[in-house]
Amino acid sequence: MSLQLIEIRNLETFVWVATLRSFRAAAQKLNTTQPAISQRIASLESTLGVKLLERNTRGVTLTAKGGELLAHAQDMLNLKQEMMEAAHSSHSIAGQVRLGVSETIVQTWLPRYLEEVHARYPDLSVELEVDTSPVLRQQVISHHLNLAFLMGPVSASNVENISLCQYPLAWLASPKLDLHHEKVTLAKIGERPVITYPATSQPHQYVRDLLTDSGIQSPRMYGSASLSVVVRMTLDAIGVAVITPVFLQDEIRAGSLCILRVADEVLPDLTFTASWCRGPDEHIAATLAKLAQEIAGDDQADQ
Repeated sequence: MSLQLIEIRNLETFVWVATLRSFRAAAQKLNTTQPAISQRIASLESTLGVKLLERNTRGVTLTAKGGELLAHAQDMLNLKQEMMEAAHSSHSIAGQVRLGVSETIVQTWLPRYLEEVHARYPDLSVELEVDTSPVLRQQVISHHLNLAFLMGPVSASNVENISLCQYPLAWLASPKLDLHHEKVTLAKIGERPVITYPATSQPHQYVRDLLTDSGIQSPRMYGSASLSVVVRMTLDAIGVAVITPVFLQDEIRAGSLCILRVADEVLPDLTFTASWCRGPDEHIAATLAKLAQEIAGDDQADQ
């Protein structure tokens, strides 16, 4: 057996099947068919002269030898990538990346980020998915997304996280509600609906606990994954919003929205991370995450 007979494509297939524990999931990840995946694994096993994987009713498991060789396969793929990056060519990052993004990032620095990605990596196409952080978190863990910018970090053993930015939360309301002239209590706010992020989000749960702990029984809360809907409802004086005002400077300057002073209550910051799963193609996610960190840092410095 000679190393020159080992195809990189077969090593990549082996790593993905071992990572996802499924021939079908690996076929979807590599944009091919299950028979093609099976053929590549059989070819690699024939070249190495060992059995790498076992298929049974529970899915796919590594043999003892497969577990031993998995780390070596990953090392060879990493070495290939390091060699490509050493060439200092932007074309070393190519193909398609699935990027999940929270809407707060969409409303702030995402356009600038996408422009920079296009300028640096012209052979890379980006498929965007905008959703809530809980949904994005699950899609990262399941390898449906290559990378996500979300309220993090994601606490999973196979996920990498780097910090991107922090944005303050605030109580906001239309001046029509006449709550902006002096400090208001939570009891006063609780007389109206509170409009904020979806029920599954950390801010929603925090605000609900804040209201109930202050004695407000069954607070009326309207949660939405669409920030434009939250802003529209707040402008229409339907209730008081709890969101980050970072993208609402025009409305605040114009006086159509006001930041309220709420007695004795400090809201936490929203913390965003770039998060991705470890795997054969994680170098792309890591590179794009570091670029996002750079752009997000510049954006906050400009504020």
